[in-house]
Amino acid sequence: MSAILMLICALVLNVAGAFTQKQGKVMTKASGTFEVKLNPQDQGADMPVGRMQIDKEFKGDLAGTSKGQMLMASSSSVKDSAGYVAIEKVTGTLNGRRGSFYLQHNGVMTRGVGELTITVIPDSGTDQLVGLRGKMNIIIAEGKHSYEFEYTLGEP
Repeated sequence: MSAILMLICALVLNVAGAFTQKQGKVMTKASGTFEVKLNPQDQGADMPVGRMQIDKEFKGDLAGTSKGQMLMASSSSVKDSAGYVAIEKVTGTLNGRRGSFYLQHNGVMTRGVGELTITVIPDSGTDQLVGLRGKMNIIIAEGKHSYEFEYTLGEP
């Protein structure tokens, strides 16, 4: 499973996603750091699909925790080709507004070239985060994780 983890890290390092407007709404930006723990949930390297539990702690404009599940697989015949999907529930405060929401990850790497999209699941925001829409970018530099989150908040 460590080869798949290395591919996921490379995927995240090679991908940057951003957007600034959606349907005429100005995006708000949030940034900060996070720590992540990935705990294998599968039964070893012979499994066709790997599964991991995700536990994160966010600091900065987004302060809170998340828990989720990740599924991943890699090519057995082509180096540096892999994919993963994940869903995590984030609970905390976003620029002072309390609530929770879900993030959906979709990442693929084709021979070392990655594409990663992390999107708020529509209508998943609760409490003061109802109507949240947005995309997150993950940055890994010198072994440290940070995020950039562009979002709108309000009526869908």
